[in-house]
Amino acid sequence: MKFAFCLQKYFPFGGQQRDFLKIARVCMSRGHRVDVYTSSWTGSIPEGLIVTILPIRGFTNHHHRESLAENYIQTARPLKYDALVGFVKIPGLDVYFAADSCFASKAYKKHYLYRITPRYQSYLKMETAVFDKSSKTEILLLSEKEKSEYIKYYQTPEERFHLLPPGISRDRLKPRGKDKIRNDFFREFSIGNQENIVLLIGSGFKTKGVDRAIIAMSALPDDLKKNTRLLIVGKDKPGPFLRLARRLAVSDQIRFIGGREDISRFLASADLLIHPAYRENTGTVLIEAMASQLPVLVTDVCGYSHYVENAGAGIVLTSPFDQKSLNKNLEIMLTSSEAKKWRLNGGKFVENTDVFGLAEKASDIIEKVAKC
Repeated sequence: MKFAFCLQKYFPFGGQQRDFLKIARVCMSRGHRVDVYTSSWTGSIPEGLIVTILPIRGFTNHHHRESLAENYIQTARPLKYDALVGFVKIPGLDVYFAADSCFASKAYKKHYLYRITPRYQSYLKMETAVFDKSSKTEILLLSEKEKSEYIKYYQTPEERFHLLPPGISRDRLKPRGKDKIRNDFFREFSIGNQENIVLLIGSGFKTKGVDRAIIAMSALPDDLKKNTRLLIVGKDKPGPFLRLARRLAVSDQIRFIGGREDISRFLASADLLIHPAYRENTGTVLIEAMASQLPVLVTDVCGYSHYVENAGAGIVLTSPFDQKSLNKNLEIMLTSSEAKKWRLNGGKFVENTDVFGLAEKASDIIEKVAKC
């Protein structure tokens, strides 16, 4: 069978992009052809994947989205694909991979004047095309809590939602020779053996709460602060956050690493994952940390935070967010005797839960839709 996948843009370090590539590879391994339509592609193209860069018009993000949608449908539809699969909300899809949260839910919490802007009208139209009760698009859902939001605003039938398990790579499991990995890592980054490593992973520093993590670092007691490093791994512009770190006199304790392929080394070497996101539909890195037996400190807005809470693999901060609570709990987790229990609980959860099957289940559903 032939599938046409569409995503806004591809770069190697985005969570949605990694999920897209896993699904594409599973589909190809089953003998299907996967053609990809996107506005940009950064990095190498896997063998067998056919990528078309679509021209886009306009100066704003919503105009780019409209242009991508129009060009994708006009290009793909005449080629008679067995399924049109979107990783972005656009009209005419057979299957949509729901990596984003409900736009209508967020928009209705803003000032009413926002709801008359062209941006609002455009994004709402795109989302309606996918989730409206009259639409035929099947939805691959990553977060159960988002389903109720979509049903609330669009009356989407329950049977169109297909909940996927998390989809982490098996190399995130606690590696053999962890002590050597950690020692080599400490030498590479010039970190003392007795120092604590707090890890924050994610592209999009504002959304991921990098500012919150920096403020929490600055609030640590002096002796603990002096022996703790915050490593931030991901693709974004660090300038505003470096200035914040300098204002709070913690710039020596904080390093921006950039995007990395060797995330498993960071997970194996750190003492704690901090993820104080403002919003996060899922948070795959939370499951990856648990697989590597790394304790987690996370806000409850993350779709996968309930896994951390249910497993007892760290601390989940309840909404509304309180910076003082994050500050206090960072100190607690860096000094608590519970660390060993958090590590073991995370590893035990991963052993007994399907956290690898996202791409396979998504491919099953795409095949089923294509045969209808």
